[in-house]
Amino acid sequence: MPKTIFFLLFFCAAFTAFSQSADSSHYSFKQAEGELRKIEQAVFNSKIESERFEANKAFLKLWDEVLAKPQSMQWAFDSIKGVSRLMSKDKKFRIIIWNMYRNDGTYAYFGFIQVNSVKVEKKGLFKKIKTTSYEVFPLSDRSATVKSPETYIGDNTKWFGMLYNAVIDCDGYYTLIGWDGNDKLTARKFIDVLYFKSDGTPIFGKDVFKIPKKSPKRIMFEFSSEVNMSIKYYEKDNRIVVSHLSPKDGSSFLEGQWQYYGPDGSYDAYDQHKDRWVVTEDIDARNPKSK
Repeated sequence: MPKTIFFLLFFCAAFTAFSQSADSSHYSFKQAEGELRKIEQAVFNSKIESERFEANKAFLKLWDEVLAKPQSMQWAFDSIKGVSRLMSKDKKFRIIIWNMYRNDGTYAYFGFIQVNSVKVEKKGLFKKIKTTSYEVFPLSDRSATVKSPETYIGDNTKWFGMLYNAVIDCDGYYTLIGWDGNDKLTARKFIDVLYFKSDGTPIFGKDVFKIPKKSPKRIMFEFSSEVNMSIKYYEKDNRIVVSHLSPKDGSSFLEGQWQYYGPDGSYDAYDQHKDRWVVTEDIDARNPKSK
């Protein structure tokens, strides 16, 4: 058999096998997404708390099984409306999170981090070998036991739970913007930090903020649950702009009573200088960052 014909036959066979494998994966994920969507109804819509949490056990189990496959990182799961899915710009990780409302007004948070890890192994004096691996880290919410959220550092097994709505790629770490319903009186928003240890373990909280007389590992904003505040990232300026919070009517008697706090019409900004976020108070939010 001529070499050209042999090569074409081999190529066709390989392409057919690849197509069949891709079709199989597509069908598998589509089927799993349908099952997740069915369970989702009970997780988020049941009026009975015990039923919601019982359904969530099956929800977690199915997510765990689906995400164990590396190809799942490319599947959008965009029909699951109650679940947040955020991919970092460098495609290193995706974070999948959802929350569940408790009857007492608080929330419980659940999720996973999918990670494409790159590990460097030294061989001899000069040779380095890079290896890539796929890992999934379940997130265990421990926020109910944390007394000082701004100084808390935890890995995926001791995560300060919240819903994230933005991820910012930084030098050596990632900045996350998040929300926590907290309780019936107050809500909270965060500028959180995520980085990965050399063994791939995700760590939440890091000393990357430059604020006078404080060394926070994340920034927390607490305010009345009856109002809302704004946290926006402007990629062009590499700047996070936040609503400044103050007590209702500016009363000094209400200082520290967060259920009376809300936006006062002014704004603060966090700008990146080298590898740190530096705060600038009382900015003009109508104008772009000054050159």
